[in-house]
Amino acid sequence: MKKSVALTIVFVISSLLFAQQTPFTSDDAVAVNASGTQTAKSALAFQEFRRGVQAYYRGSFNDAILQFEKSLSYLPNENLILDWLGKSYYRSGIEGAALQQWQFASDNGYGGLLLKNQIEIVRERRITDNAYQSSVTYTEAGSFPGRNDNVLVFSQPISVLPEADGSVWVLAYGSNELVKIDINGLVVNRVNVPLIGFDRPMDMIRTKNGSILVSESAGDRVSVFTAKGGFVKSFGEKGIGVGQMVGPQYLAQDDSENIYVTDFGNARVDVFDRDGNGLFYFGTKSADFAGLTAPTGIAYANGAVCVADAVTGAVYRFDTAGNYLGLLCKEKTFIKPESMKPWGGYLVMCDKNRVYSIDVETGAVFENVSTGNAPSRVTCAVPDANGNVLVSDVVTNEVYIMAKMSELIGGLFVQIERVDATAFPRVTLEVKVENRHRQSIVGLKDVNFFVTERKGAVLDVKYEGSAHANDIADVTMIIDRSVSAAQRSEALERAVREIASSMNGEGSVRIISAGAMPVLEYTGSPSGVEKFSASALKNPVSSQVQLDNALRLAVNGLIPAEKKRAIIFLTDGDVSQGAFASYSLSDLSAYMNNNSVSMTVVMLSQGTPAREIAYLTEHTNGSEYYVYRNQGLSDVMKDILAIPNGMYRLSYTSQLKKEYGQAYLPVEIEAYLMNRSGRAETGYFAPLD
Repeated sequence: MKKSVALTIVFVISSLLFAQQTPFTSDDAVAVNASGTQTAKSALAFQEFRRGVQAYYRGSFNDAILQFEKSLSYLPNENLILDWLGKSYYRSGIEGAALQQWQFASDNGYGGLLLKNQIEIVRERRITDNAYQSSVTYTEAGSFPGRNDNVLVFSQPISVLPEADGSVWVLAYGSNELVKIDINGLVVNRVNVPLIGFDRPMDMIRTKNGSILVSESAGDRVSVFTAKGGFVKSFGEKGIGVGQMVGPQYLAQDDSENIYVTDFGNARVDVFDRDGNGLFYFGTKSADFAGLTAPTGIAYANGAVCVADAVTGAVYRFDTAGNYLGLLCKEKTFIKPESMKPWGGYLVMCDKNRVYSIDVETGAVFENVSTGNAPSRVTCAVPDANGNVLVSDVVTNEVYIMAKMSELIGGLFVQIERVDATAFPRVTLEVKVENRHRQSIVGLKDVNFFVTERKGAVLDVKYEGSAHANDIADVTMIIDRSVSAAQRSEALERAVREIASSMNGEGSVRIISAGAMPVLEYTGSPSGVEKFSASALKNPVSSQVQLDNALRLAVNGLIPAEKKRAIIFLTDGDVSQGAFASYSLSDLSAYMNNNSVSMTVVMLSQGTPAREIAYLTEHTNGSEYYVYRNQGLSDVMKDILAIPNGMYRLSYTSQLKKEYGQAYLPVEIEAYLMNRSGRAETGYFAPLD
């Protein structure tokens, strides 16, 4: 009897606390004083909701789904619970269910334009991808002007080179300098050649080893700089012999690291090795080729060297030995072509006041950018890390940031992925910023964010940094235990050992063997698998490999790992029947993307992977490698670390009362970038007293 009375008192007290702190607004939740039964349901819904929020921030999304569904069983019409259930489905990769829950809440009048925009973006992502589209028109989203408040920043920008962190190098023909500008247009570095200075620089590229090459048209040389802009040396001289030039213009490099320079004065292409030693030249008149007249833009793509000619308006193809292969674009296709840069399966060409895409297979031409009828001369167009196209204009003295119209209208997609309130009132946010097509936005600073609580400003906001700057990644290697893949144990051992060794003991490695069921074989330091042996695998070889379950298990383990994380699938490229019986390809790719996990494939045999594997690799920013390729596999981890990651950490001091940890505390954040912005709202619970 006494126990029953005590429980009643505790329930009454908790119900009173709930009545004061509930974030719920549905009719069932508000009517807590109408009857004791209704109060009980509301209180139970609140407790399950609280557990669901905590599970979500731990990364236990399946547990969060169960908790929110329990909470909904008490309050079926509560929009806040529907919103959180949608968030949990989204992070679990089940986007169809997420959209359904969000639509229910939106139809009930919850969330306003913010939720409607979120629904629209996620729906659009499910039917499109983030690949470059040749026929898309780009429009100006902002610019970096050469003058700012009558202060000269640079003069006549002729070439641009984007960095992985969102900043950009601008090569200025008029002011003879190399200027580095951050994402907000602030100059962070200026570079010049020591003693002699630049002499009319024309073009720049990044080499395979990360250094920067700059051609100098009046200096008849190419200068070499470190990745950070430190001068190393110059090579080349004026003349007509091998290793000599007259008016060098545009640059390219092939897979063997040979350097190609369009030599305008000699009407040819000069070739140097990676150290700057002259090798040969080509493009002069021969039996099957009339000869270049005024070579300008040059690019290496699809195994061939493509060269534009400003007089003929054509693009010619040569092999890497300089043998003429034929036309890519016929004569008079362009008026006065300038730089030509590779982008996916296309070449991006500048021609007077327009930017075109050229299909490297067919030579088909598509217009992407036009600067209009005002005086203009665009000389270089390149994609940046954030999905934009950077275009230099020497006449207007500006670098344009061009974006798809849909990006400008829809703005940024901002998500608060985690709230850490263990040190309340100090609160830390992990915020992910992307564009509409799932591409991460990198390079944002503290000035790009605004944090509020209940629409009011907070105190002591501190920018803690971005995940993209991290130089450590955690990986999970999935080993194919199919009958055919198991016959390539030597290749498997080589791949695992080489990748693990390239990590230099940093980060962590998990190994999952994918057979009839996935098995976790190892977790720990990379050094622990530098002597990996295939014979040590516990999972038996199977004719049926449940790859979908192995991928889900891999992502589950990577969610609490480093923010840079990836799956490396080691396989012979085939998939067995029923490999994706439990989870669809779209759900798996969504699960990876929504938790910032990429999938890279290492082929243990020559050939192309099955279309299912290729789909997952392509749609998660992954890459494909052959185990015995000439370059080895040391670049696998470098490429994983280079994948853009739009995660940011910010902390602030909350002004809200925690109410013994029972209050649901709201927080909002806005991200701004030039003419675009995005907003996210969420809530959290402080620790219980």
